[in-house]
Amino acid sequence: MNTVRWVVAIAAIALIFDGYDLVVFGTIVSTLLADPSQLGQLDAAAAGLLGSYALLGVMVGALTTGAVGDYVGRRRVMITGIIWFSVGMALTAFAADSLWFGILRFLTGMGVGALVATAGAVVAEFAPKNRRNYYNAIVYSGVPMGGVLASLLAMLLTETIGWRGLFLIGALPLLFLLPMAWFKLPESPQWLLSRGRLAEAQEMSARTGVALEIPGDVPAESFKAEKVGFAALATKRYALPTILLGMMSFAGLMLTYGLNTWMPEIMLQAGYGKSHSLLFLLVLNLAAVFGGLLASVAADRVGPKQVVAVTFFLAALAMVLMPLKLPLLILLALVAVAGVGTIGTQVLIYGFVSNYYHSAARGAGVAWCAGFGRLGGIFGPLVGGLLLSAGVTPGTAFYVFASVAIVGTLVTVCVPMARSAAQKPARVELAAADAD
Repeated sequence: MNTVRWVVAIAAIALIFDGYDLVVFGTIVSTLLADPSQLGQLDAAAAGLLGSYALLGVMVGALTTGAVGDYVGRRRVMITGIIWFSVGMALTAFAADSLWFGILRFLTGMGVGALVATAGAVVAEFAPKNRRNYYNAIVYSGVPMGGVLASLLAMLLTETIGWRGLFLIGALPLLFLLPMAWFKLPESPQWLLSRGRLAEAQEMSARTGVALEIPGDVPAESFKAEKVGFAALATKRYALPTILLGMMSFAGLMLTYGLNTWMPEIMLQAGYGKSHSLLFLLVLNLAAVFGGLLASVAADRVGPKQVVAVTFFLAALAMVLMPLKLPLLILLALVAVAGVGTIGTQVLIYGFVSNYYHSAARGAGVAWCAGFGRLGGIFGPLVGGLLLSAGVTPGTAFYVFASVAIVGTLVTVCVPMARSAAQKPARVELAAADAD
């Protein structure tokens, strides 16, 4: 269990800074729009485009990781992603204009993509089978927790350190998380097994206390998977679910990034002050953290498919009601429900995907989910920016996002609950096999 705790802690902290990177841009959008001396003259559409550069980088980084991660291992990808992301954040703090800001946001996003695509695969292969959704929720709750951190630090420190100082904070993983990962993050025994490295897998299993498992439809004498990575996703077993899971992630990340980028500005245009608009952003992410964890417990008991469908629907309902002139406390409650049903739902989707595939395809499956899903993340800030530039009412913006949540509900219902190695493994005694 000590190894599991270290793995979960390292992955969760990495994703806290992913969430920090996501939301910190949303907290400075108003500053960049109002002050051309920062990065040059920007309108809402240009700011939305800047917000999408990082997401495009995440997509490229995630898909690249999916192509190589199942071959080179989880540990190498995680360590490389931590270094890449931290350096990118530090350099972004010194961007002189919007061009360099956008380029550096893209490059930083590539490092984020590597972390997001690998974290779920790592946790799924170390966590106890009956708590995999819960542990994945802890890790991916790091994203909204990072949003909470960014919102709080922006409220407390923007006047003191400015937006550049906020980006420098995002480089801190280089100083403390990298050493943690270097010394405490082991390679996955299950991944070693999937690559045919039986002796190493047994040794790592004994050292970490993580049991090795063989899918029930794989002969015990054949430990190395024939198809690895994206090739495995294209098989009859996984092709349709992979498309649907990618569409789920597309909807979840469009909502996550769209609301995190534009919630403060939408609320400003609805007549709330800047402090209130940042409060809505804080509630959105804080509710996602705790709501996602509670929902993950239900997912371990009744299955993630049912829970994800319900949370998507609740998000749509909340966003339909939010434009009404409601008392502040009720409005905050609706924002909290929207947070659980958008950001919290995406947390559950990562757990769903991480446990859907066997080890040889798991990294590619999560990478596909993160990579294709980031297309939704790219469209989220762009759609929000275009809507606001066109002068639509805040209510119309929320209705558009609510319709995306309804689509997410329908897609989730269509995902087949096919037999999965991650869901129904058959344990084998590898010591006996090794003696043969």
